[in-house]
Amino acid sequence: MRTFDYSVGGVTMKIPTGCMFTHIIRGGGRKITYQNAGVDCAFVGALSSGFCNWRIDFTYADTNNRTYRTSRGRTHSECKIDPMRNNSPQTLPRYGKACAHLHVNGVRRVSQCHHITK
Repeated sequence: MRTFDYSVGGVTMKIPTGCMFTHIIRGGGRKITYQNAGVDCAFVGALSSGFCNWRIDFTYADTNNRTYRTSRGRTHSECKIDPMRNNSPQTLPRYGKACAHLHVNGVRRVSQCHHITK
């Protein structure tokens, strides 16, 4: 995750280097038994005030890269250094990819995808 600044109520927030966005999927074939996405910051990053007005969305696309399902997370107004979200177990209707996206202050800042193949 690259360093970026954003503004909340006229105050500039800075997200330093040292933070990673992780997306974990467990299961087999099109069956997802566990899915989680969140931010993990090293010590330097943990000194920051964190992410404000954040949400994590999960999207699912077919092998032609057409998104067919979106699980939009709720927007959290509090500032948090380690935002995280789990998604429900599910069986996907088709192969393709599953992605997690971190939005901060209404802007998508980072995404991570896993290809779901036979």
